Amino acid sequence: MKVFGSSGTRGVAGEELTSEFVLRVAGAAATVWGTDRVALGRDTRTSGATFADAAASGLTAAGVDVDDLGVTPTPALVRYCEVESVPGVLITASHNPPEYNGVKLVGAEGIELPVHRLEAVEEVLLADDVSTVSWDDVGTRRSVGTANGDYVDEMLAAVDRDAVADADLTVALDPGHGAGALTSPGFFRRLGCDVVTVNGQPDGHFPGRDPEPVEENLADLGRLVRASDADVGVAHDGDADRAIFYDENGDYVEGDASLAALADAALSEGDTTVAAVNVSQRLVDVCEDVGANLELTPIGSTNIITRIRELWDDGESVPVAGEGNGGVFFPEYRLVRDGAFIAAKFLELLAERDAAVSTVVEPFADYHNVRVNLEYDDDAELQSMLDAAESFAASADAEPNTIDGYRLDYGDAWVLVRPSGTEPKVRVYAEARDPDRAEELADAVRDALESAR
Repeated sequence: MKVFGSSGTRGVAGEELTSEFVLRVAGAAATVWGTDRVALGRDTRTSGATFADAAASGLTAAGVDVDDLGVTPTPALVRYCEVESVPGVLITASHNPPEYNGVKLVGAEGIELPVHRLEAVEEVLLADDVSTVSWDDVGTRRSVGTANGDYVDEMLAAVDRDAVADADLTVALDPGHGAGALTSPGFFRRLGCDVVTVNGQPDGHFPGRDPEPVEENLADLGRLVRASDADVGVAHDGDADRAIFYDENGDYVEGDASLAALADAALSEGDTTVAAVNVSQRLVDVCEDVGANLELTPIGSTNIITRIRELWDDGESVPVAGEGNGGVFFPEYRLVRDGAFIAAKFLELLAERDAAVSTVVEPFADYHNVRVNLEYDDDAELQSMLDAAESFAASADAEPNTIDGYRLDYGDAWVLVRPSGTEPKVRVYAEARDPDRAEELADAVRDALESAR
């Protein structure tokens, strides 16, 4: 796909992503859907209202009525689509920096569009074959103010509220100025937790930190955990479809470790889980221990969702899936990454085991991860770097996995290099039990790519 990457289409607002482009994407989606009603939502980005107006124009021009949910987390819009049986358009760039925005498309069954449906929208868009109607058939736009509250109510009914309340937990929460600031604080309080927040006001400038919940952006959360003597820290991204954790000491918990802990609790023999090609050995170990199957996909929620649906068609049980970036699926609840629900399942785990966060993740803390982002300026520079990655993989003492980029498994460690699906970057991931080994592998790939450009 040229337009849609690993999770929708994104770009710098006013540069790669313009109002005219958003209007056309929305119109193309309406053309493919052939529906008379669509839900529309956005995250807190400063360009969100402008692009939501553009999307509404594209939809209503195609004769579609628009249910405008306003600022809402991705999982709340997805839930609305499922309950109302309408497709949805979400204006969000998720974890990308503040200057970015994007468009995410959701089907009427409440699931982000799979690859083949995105390709159908892209075909209409690129062929400029968008449907429009006459002046007297244009759609209407109405404001819907209940989506966020209904979303929280449904989550409360799906979580062991009594167990979490009895655990008497203090949660330090960092919604990162994103859409989760409107829903997560109240949700955790209604679960019976004491809640303290940082970066808790919705603000599209993201003054406290960048939207991506990675360790270098979350120092304030670690300090808040220590200052408030909290039991756990929780951080979201811009559209609140991720949850990253801090332990009771204010120390960062690797997303791969929390994913492994959640998977260990959810998987049974014969189950299948789905992860991306940058999967940690932690999850591989869990699957081997419980007798579950592990399926790998290219990186990105779209690819994981597509594979889960294929497995469902084959009658497979997929109780948990996801990536080590905090994006975990619990498909039996809903096939969406939901930061608040992920965190609630983690709180259930703490309550069930009557254990601290550090104890729960300790069995999965033996590996060390390194991630390097290399920016590029144009397609020629990108191609030079990818050529260097191919040469590095060909000369390596390991068989490359080419599902998405080049992954090299060495037994004691692995390294992956691939272009980002959402930003002009080539990403290098490495993991090993020995921190020096992980750094060594990442540095070797980085040096090869830097030399090439």
